[in-house]
Amino acid sequence: MISNQILQNTIDGLKGITRTDLCVIDVEGKVLAATFSDAEQFVEPARAFVGSPADSQVVNGCQFFKVFDDRQLEYILLAYGDNEDVYMIGKIAGFQIQNLLIAYKERFDKDNFIKNLLLDNLLLVDIYNRAKKLHIETEVRRVVYIVETKRDKDGNELEKIRSLFGGKTKDFVTAVDEKNIIIVKELTENETYEDLNKTANVIIGILKSDEVKEVHISYGTIINEIKEVSRSYKEARMALDVGKIFFEEKDVIGFSQLGIGRLIYQLPIPLCRMFIKEIFGDRSPDDFDEEVLTTINKFFENSLNVSETSRQLYIHRNTLVYRLDKLQKSTGLDLRVFEDAITFKIALMVVKYMKYMEEQDY
Repeated sequence: MISNQILQNTIDGLKGITRTDLCVIDVEGKVLAATFSDAEQFVEPARAFVGSPADSQVVNGCQFFKVFDDRQLEYILLAYGDNEDVYMIGKIAGFQIQNLLIAYKERFDKDNFIKNLLLDNLLLVDIYNRAKKLHIETEVRRVVYIVETKRDKDGNELEKIRSLFGGKTKDFVTAVDEKNIIIVKELTENETYEDLNKTANVIIGILKSDEVKEVHISYGTIINEIKEVSRSYKEARMALDVGKIFFEEKDVIGFSQLGIGRLIYQLPIPLCRMFIKEIFGDRSPDDFDEEVLTTINKFFENSLNVSETSRQLYIHRNTLVYRLDKLQKSTGLDLRVFEDAITFKIALMVVKYMKYMEEQDY
């Protein structure tokens, strides 16, 4: 259904050109848009006209028209004025509203198609048949973004993003749940993952400038066929979740940036518990105090370089060696040995993942 504001803008534009007053009333008798103040006086005649077999007629010096959408009566249009061409102006206004109905219907059909495509609800043959009917290209480069915000009840963010991509008829903006906005964006041959990051940061900039405090954006891999859109969407969903666990400091995360995090995310929790118990027994890596954890993280950041780590922590090299020796005694892992360092790093990530999953359950 066309919004009242769009109807109002349409008839205001026509009045500006033709100097003819116009009014749109629905089949229930509600005035949806009007260019004059006393439109309510035509409500009863409009209701009576709904039941009339005629498509147009004159009532009290006002020209009435029926506006149909696929043979279904949608609106009564009134053209009112001294102009000799009132009938023709009314017909033109009726055609314009009919064209708006067709455009909105096509947008709804496309939106519905994209939602089903994202959720993998279509057979392969249906994907290509419906894409053809809706004039959607099937073999172009695309990527799926997910924008997560603490959305207003008004759903304001969805409209803001639609306005950003609205002029680009080959991009689609939709939502399949209350939390996330999804963008299926068509890409040029030259666009890279770096460009995808830039686009995501533009979206964040627009939303944050309007006092949306928390925004996270993820995206999947670039795909070349329409049938792969659901895969890019699933990758973007995983990137959003994995990003919250292992990349909390990032507002934008791509599936290709997840590294080992995406493998850990797919591990069953019982297997994770078993892994932690085998390495640490009844202890857990996050049982260590803040000083030890800071030392470990800084050591990893500096690629196991003792001198650089001690310099950045403002401690003597021997103090760092003492801490690492102490850690080795309590865990059996020497972080100066690459294999032990990897085991410890993975263990820290597994614990982080387990905590996140436990929080999701509550």
